[in-house]
Amino acid sequence: MIEWLTSAFGLGLLGTFFLIVLIILRMPIAFAMILVGGIGVTLLNGPAIFLSQLKTLAYGQFSIYDLSVVPMFLLMGALATKIGMGRDLFQAAQAWLGWLRGGAAMSAVAACAIFGAVCGSSLATATTMGKVALPELERLKYAGSLATGTIAAGGVLGILIPPSVVLVIYAIIVEANIVTMFMAALVPGLIAVVFFLIAIAIVVRVRPQLAPKAERISKQARRGATYAVLPVLLIFAVVIGGIYLGLYNPTPAAAIGVFLVAVYGLVRKQLNWADAKSALFDTARTAGMIYLILLGAEMLKIFMSRAGVPQAAASWAIESGLPAFSILIALLIALIILGCLMDSLSMILLVVPFFWPVLVEVNGGLYQGADGAAFGMSTEDLKIWFGILALIVVELGLITPPVGMNVFVISGLSKNTTMAETYKGVMPFFTVELLRVALLLALPGLVLFVPHLLQG
Repeated sequence: MIEWLTSAFGLGLLGTFFLIVLIILRMPIAFAMILVGGIGVTLLNGPAIFLSQLKTLAYGQFSIYDLSVVPMFLLMGALATKIGMGRDLFQAAQAWLGWLRGGAAMSAVAACAIFGAVCGSSLATATTMGKVALPELERLKYAGSLATGTIAAGGVLGILIPPSVVLVIYAIIVEANIVTMFMAALVPGLIAVVFFLIAIAIVVRVRPQLAPKAERISKQARRGATYAVLPVLLIFAVVIGGIYLGLYNPTPAAAIGVFLVAVYGLVRKQLNWADAKSALFDTARTAGMIYLILLGAEMLKIFMSRAGVPQAAASWAIESGLPAFSILIALLIALIILGCLMDSLSMILLVVPFFWPVLVEVNGGLYQGADGAAFGMSTEDLKIWFGILALIVVELGLITPPVGMNVFVISGLSKNTTMAETYKGVMPFFTVELLRVALLLALPGLVLFVPHLLQG
């Protein structure tokens, strides 16, 4: 027993156990990964190897050009929040959808989708739209469960709809093309918006007491709200459209987005020096946190690779005799559970380096497809398909009891709705999210269609 624990593989399992304990004890995940990874490498290879790695590891991680897109997108989202883009989007969406029963809730979903495209962060989208839309939903006398549940669920759209910071990080981890990942996220993101709107329509039809009768909206009000939001839509079209058309890479696109958002705020006199300074500091804090987590994840990955944990997991998956899709579904369920316990970025950085090698081995090691791959697709297509599925189930974790992060955020903003009611409110959205996962599992072409079309 002692010999097994002191073996490389045994140390890897012990490291995994202590990492989980540290996370449960609320140690910041970056520090937990650095501590476990550093001690693990030291025990396996000695302190000289560990200190040698520290000389170049941070620079090697942070000097990756693709990572420069992260602070740019973060700054664009921070500026968009400061200048009230969320409010403009919600008002425009309400002008077009408000005539429907449940239209204000539908407007919140539509606004979350577009703001999430500019912001790229789920929690930021939920927080911003909660401050903008929740008071309006309460004024219209929407049931607290529907109002808070809609915004909590709508906030998760920010993690998938391009540009998404988490999607960028996933692409870097598995060495996928960021532009390709953005293309792949388009159709699943649109499906999510449509499914959410349908869920609201069904809920208010079955339980009409949850939403008031719709208010009539004049053509003048609709026209004014639409004109006000056109610059926001134009910014989104320039940033994402330019990426899709191959006019520029994500980093220049993000820089253009920052410039356009800043100009928009200055022209409308909604951006002052204090707001700009605050947005810069918010961006620096968030980017610093992300980079530190990246460093910790790399140190942990080195330790686990040398301990043989990912290789052992891949071998077990192949030798288990389970169908490839059963293994994939088990990994997705694990992501949902972990998503209840930590933020999406930390989970992607912590888990994907272990899950992805397993899927690669399963895809190549189980002959089930006509082309010799278990999932019937190449490794390049698999990393795209799995990435989109992984981010969707991460979304599910953000609204799944008992710890769904978005639910906590929205419950903190609502003074009149209990957390239990908010969880009831997100259940219809949770259900349609499961349907979306099942649809994309059954039809991988929905994910791969746009990348194949635009890239030939």
